[in-house]
Amino acid sequence: MFQRKRRAISYWSGIVGGIFMLTFFIIIGRFVFIAQGKEIDGHSLIQLGTRQWTEVKIVDEKRGTIYSSNGSILAEDVPAYTLYAVISPKAAIHVIDKEKTASELAPILKMKESDLLSALNRKAYQVEFGSKGRMLSFATKQKIDSLKLPGINYLTESKRYYPEQSSAAYTIGFTQTNPDNNQQKGVFGVEQSMDRYLTEMDGSVRYYTSSGGVPIPDEKQKINKPVPGDNVYLTLNSSIQTVLDQTMSRVNADYKPNSMIGIVADPKTGKILAMSTYPDFNPNLRDIKQFSNIAIASPYEPGSVMKTFTVASAIDAGVFNGKATYTSGDYRVKGGTIHDWNRAGWGTINFDQAFELSSNVGMSVLTDKYLGPDRLGTYLKKFGFMQKTGIDLPGEQAGIVNWTWPIDKLEASFGQGSAFTAMQIVQASTAIANNGVMMRPYVVDKVVNPENGKTVLANHPVVSGHPVSASAAEQTRALMRQVITNKNVVNGVGATGTAFDLPGYDVIGKTGTAQIAMNGQYLVGKNNYVYSFLGMAPQNNPRVIVYVAIKQPHLKPTDLGSEPVVDIARPVMTSSLQYLQVDKKVVQGSGQKAAPSVKLGDYAGQPLDQTARSLQSFGLNPIALGDSPTVSRQFPYPGEELEVGSKVILYSGGAVKMPNIQGWSLADAMKLANITDLKLNTQGYGFVDQQKPSPGSQLKSGDTLTIDMKPSLQMNIQTSENKGNNTGVSGVSPQQ
Repeated sequence: MFQRKRRAISYWSGIVGGIFMLTFFIIIGRFVFIAQGKEIDGHSLIQLGTRQWTEVKIVDEKRGTIYSSNGSILAEDVPAYTLYAVISPKAAIHVIDKEKTASELAPILKMKESDLLSALNRKAYQVEFGSKGRMLSFATKQKIDSLKLPGINYLTESKRYYPEQSSAAYTIGFTQTNPDNNQQKGVFGVEQSMDRYLTEMDGSVRYYTSSGGVPIPDEKQKINKPVPGDNVYLTLNSSIQTVLDQTMSRVNADYKPNSMIGIVADPKTGKILAMSTYPDFNPNLRDIKQFSNIAIASPYEPGSVMKTFTVASAIDAGVFNGKATYTSGDYRVKGGTIHDWNRAGWGTINFDQAFELSSNVGMSVLTDKYLGPDRLGTYLKKFGFMQKTGIDLPGEQAGIVNWTWPIDKLEASFGQGSAFTAMQIVQASTAIANNGVMMRPYVVDKVVNPENGKTVLANHPVVSGHPVSASAAEQTRALMRQVITNKNVVNGVGATGTAFDLPGYDVIGKTGTAQIAMNGQYLVGKNNYVYSFLGMAPQNNPRVIVYVAIKQPHLKPTDLGSEPVVDIARPVMTSSLQYLQVDKKVVQGSGQKAAPSVKLGDYAGQPLDQTARSLQSFGLNPIALGDSPTVSRQFPYPGEELEVGSKVILYSGGAVKMPNIQGWSLADAMKLANITDLKLNTQGYGFVDQQKPSPGSQLKSGDTLTIDMKPSLQMNIQTSENKGNNTGVSGVSPQQ
């Protein structure tokens, strides 16, 4: 019996042992197979392990910065914060009082308290708060930090910021965040056209961690170095741009026009020095409603400024006789009758007078009987009106040329019937200013690598045509000068542009009053026009072009139409000429001549007192700022030539007190604001009459300098004894 039992036990033990050994060899075999093949079910074990134990940290890099020509930041990346709350009780620090947290965060994030509380009550380790909790500014972060709420933390990233708010917004443009890679992409303006240069490449750090997520010591890290975006420098001058923005803002408040365009350009190079349009928008808020830059993308009938190019064409063709006469008032042609803005006309006048009085009939007769409509069309093409200018901004549109009927061709001679963009007008005007050489407009000056300072891309002036001869351009400028100065063209009636004159600068120009077509008919009423001015200065060698167009302003009962245009064009022209250091003519006897000039040296590191006295001995007016003994910065810069009597700002650092600037020009106030990093706010035009801060006040970087300007004859001049000394340097008395 025991024998049988032992045999049975041995039998089953053998079976169990065999099964065990078979299982062991199967498992061992599987291990060997996996070890040799390094994959299971088609999945690579090496890749699975690498993903499981590898951590990747993204190194955020900055998008390129956009600068003005004089170094002001127009667009930059700044730190931004995404708010999150740790709500798990397992965390060492977590939200304790959810109701209180929701209540105190709601007004800061501008969210409903119930929405915040709903997020805080989720079953999660931590939660975020949607779009209202993302891209928070540092100021908002400080407000939240002051609440000292437990469990509240931030993820740091960057966002695009535009320090000048709505200034030149349609030129600079804005970005949007790409959700796929969290990078910003330019979608408008320079941000779009230069996106390939501005875009950064984020870096990364890869390393292995233990099962607890702790980095393994001495483990080699794989680093992809981040590459910052290139910096873009524009041709825009922030000082001139500021004046253009502020004057347009005041006109917008006073006249509430449908739209406005303002452009300032350098006729020698084609550089756009300032450009604004209304309605505007703030790229920080993305409150844009008009998704095109109307200065380059919205053709309109420009009106009488086009007479400039009609007359220049006739002069160049050799058919213009300014003393030849015609009968003004109306002119019948096939297809209709052309009228002067003064329906009664001025009787029989000559073509010089026609230009000064802005006679539609005069331009029509000149085109129909002398130049010829087809030849006018040829000249308009030479002036670039039949195609885009090629400016380096996205979205530009070409003009719309209506050349079907004979009357259409004649109407083009005085700016009706065909539509062109403001930028086309500015480009064409460079040929008048630049002795027949037309320059292509551009806004991007250069692109610079921020790491090594090397120039990646440099734009240079490009000649876009030679529509007329130098002599034709010169003769046209002489007629444009008469538009500004002739106060008695015929029978006591003055030229149309006398309100735009700036004594001492030989401003030239042409006014425009264009009808607005709607539903096949022209609107009526003095509020239904596009009022404009195309100006240049000085006459013999224009350094600046200013073009302003205002559509449908709400005029006062006593206004004639040019008033809102004057309110922009005059201060912008004045500030531009002063900032560019254009010599102002001084009256001596019966003639005028330019004031003598002095070339500035480099005064950095020089004793402040000695430098101030040396400048005064050359006839300049030194303004010393700061209480340190040596000059650290100066404005204007070394090498610039100033006329005698001009102010030179010498900055030494330390405590800076506000000087008395009553009687200063806008350009001098700009110098002060530039070197002391003040934000300039101007009202009126002419010379400084009132200022804030008051003389002697302590200045800090970022303060606002507000000046009220008036023409010199209206100023309430006070002496330096009444308002303090300008220089702060013993023995140096500035000229007021």
